[in-house]
Amino acid sequence: MMPIMKKSLFFITLLLLVVSNKLMAQWPAPFNTILTSIQDSITKKVLASPKTYRYQLVYTQIDRDQKDIPHFTNHTLYADADSYFNPASMVKMPLAFLAMEKLHELNNPGVNKFTSMQFDSNYQRQVAMYEDASAQNKKPSIAHFIKRAFLISENDPYNRLYQFMGQGPTNQQLLAKGYSSTKITRQFMGYTEDQNRHTNGINFVDEKGLPILKLAPQYNKDSFQFGAPIFIGDAHWNSRDEVVNAPFDFTRHNNISLTDMQKMLQSVIFPASVPKQNRFNIAESDRLFLLQYLSQYPSETNYPKYDSAHFYDSYVKFFFQDSTHAMPKHIRVFNKVGWAYGFLTDVSYVLDTKNNIDYMLSATVYVNSDGVVNDSKYDEATVGFPFLNQIGKAFYQYELQRARKFKPILKNQVKQYEKRNPKDTRPSILNADN
Repeated sequence: MMPIMKKSLFFITLLLLVVSNKLMAQWPAPFNTILTSIQDSITKKVLASPKTYRYQLVYTQIDRDQKDIPHFTNHTLYADADSYFNPASMVKMPLAFLAMEKLHELNNPGVNKFTSMQFDSNYQRQVAMYEDASAQNKKPSIAHFIKRAFLISENDPYNRLYQFMGQGPTNQQLLAKGYSSTKITRQFMGYTEDQNRHTNGINFVDEKGLPILKLAPQYNKDSFQFGAPIFIGDAHWNSRDEVVNAPFDFTRHNNISLTDMQKMLQSVIFPASVPKQNRFNIAESDRLFLLQYLSQYPSETNYPKYDSAHFYDSYVKFFFQDSTHAMPKHIRVFNKVGWAYGFLTDVSYVLDTKNNIDYMLSATVYVNSDGVVNDSKYDEATVGFPFLNQIGKAFYQYELQRARKFKPILKNQVKQYEKRNPKDTRPSILNADN
C-alpha cells in the first residue's frame, strides 16, 4: 500500500504544480516576474489558490521626471471592489483623515488636534470619556487618538473618531470624494445598527476644563444600499457564543476596496498626484502629523509609552514583519494594517532613502482553514503573516533592481521623529484592545 500512496501523493503534487504554473503564466506583468521569484512553499501555496485565500494585490511604481515630479503606474492582481474582504482596522485611516479635515473646516481658533475633549453618554450603551491615561496631559484629543490608532492600531480611538465625525457625514464625505466602495457603518463596540447610527455629544475644553466648543449628539437618518448578500465560511460563532452551521453574514459590515484605501493613502502622502476631488482638506501641519504617525515606531514614542518588546517596530508593518521584529534604519513604511475574521490587510507606501526607491504596495489575504468564522482560530501566524512578509520582500527586491530613467534623491517628508526618553520610569503599556 505504501508505494501506491507515495505515487498518489506524487501525482497530486505534480497536478498542483501544473495548475500553479498555468495560473502564474496568466498573471500580468510585473506580477508574473515578481511573484514567481518567491520560493517560500507557504506563499506559493497561497498564490496558487486565489479563490481559497481571497488575496488581492495593488502595486504602484513611482517614477520621477526631469523636474522631480512623481508619476504613478498602478498594477493590480485580483483587486476587485466586488470581491469582499473585511477591512477591520483599515477603517481607522479614513476616519483619521476625515477628523483632521473636520477640525480644519471648523475653523475655530481655540480648537485644534491637541485640544482636550470630553465625550458624553447620550444614548443606549454609549460610554462617556473624560480622561486618557496614556496621554501626557491625561486628556483625550484628536491627536492622541490618531497616535493610538496608527502606532499599534488600538480600537477605542477609532470609536472616538467615529463619534466625532458621525456615521452620516463619514459616508457622505467619502462618497463625495470619489471613494464609492466605502461603507463605514459600525464602531468596534458590539453595537446594534441603531446604536451605531447614534454618536455621542462632544465638548472641546481649555486647559482649565472650561468649554470652548460643544458638538451635539448626531443621528444618521440615511439608508445604506448594501447590494448583494456577502456570506463567507462554512460555519460561525454568533453573538451568544453559539456555533451556527451556516456562513457568516458580512453584508452590513464595514467595507472599503483595496484600490480606494491605497488612493486615500496616496492622497495624503502625495496630494498633488490625485484629482482634487479625492483629496482631504487639511492643513499642511496636520498632513505632516499624519505622515509622522503612519510611519513612527512604538519604540520611538513617549506618549503612549508602549512596551517595545511586545509592540515591536514591525508590529504593524506586515510587509517587513519577520522574526527579527526590527526595521531597517534607512526604510520608513507609511501604512495602515487591519486584521480580523481571518482577513489580513496592509496598505503601504515604502520609502528607502539609502537606495533611493519608493513605491506603494497593498495586499489582503484570507487565512481560515477550518472555515469557521468568528472563532478566533485563524492561520495568521502560520500562513497570513509569512505570506505578507514574503510578498513584501519580493516587491522590495524587485524595486531595488528596477531601472529608472531619472534616479531621484529621496527625502522623508517627516523631518524628525520622536525619541523615547531613556530616563522615563513610567510603566510601559503591555496590553491594548486592538
